[in-house]
Amino acid sequence: MEKLIVQNSILINADLSKVWDALVNPEQTKQYMFGCETVSDFKIGSPLLWQANYEGKEIVFVKGIILDIEPNRLLKYTVIDPNASMADIPVNYLNVTYELEEQNGQTNLTVFQDGFEGAADGDKRYKDVQNNGEGWNPILVAIKKLVESK
Repeated sequence: MEKLIVQNSILINADLSKVWDALVNPEQTKQYMFGCETVSDFKIGSPLLWQANYEGKEIVFVKGIILDIEPNRLLKYTVIDPNASMADIPVNYLNVTYELEEQNGQTNLTVFQDGFEGAADGDKRYKDVQNNGEGWNPILVAIKKLVESK
């Protein structure tokens, strides 16, 4: 089966540390990730939860494990919707990778999402992330706007 990868990039007029903070700081993430804040100690092997207050309760909307982390350069983690009907087993988790690269005082942020081919509902999940070719662009634009406004 062909490897399915969603990849999007954006150039942000800010240094690496400001963009990195937007990726790992819960106060920042909830401003662009549908109200969800990250909960993690950001160490390899640690859980990563995306949670938000919904109708007075803290709900986990996405969960995963930190696979790799290099501050200001790389963050890779797995993701699954714990509220979906699919089994919570490793093959059903997708991978998300953020790569940050300095370019003339700006930061190029690239997001990759993969792992669809072996996962339950993989084709549907791929199409949902692709979102008619938009992929991660709406989130990247929101991160850019957030970081550049500070």
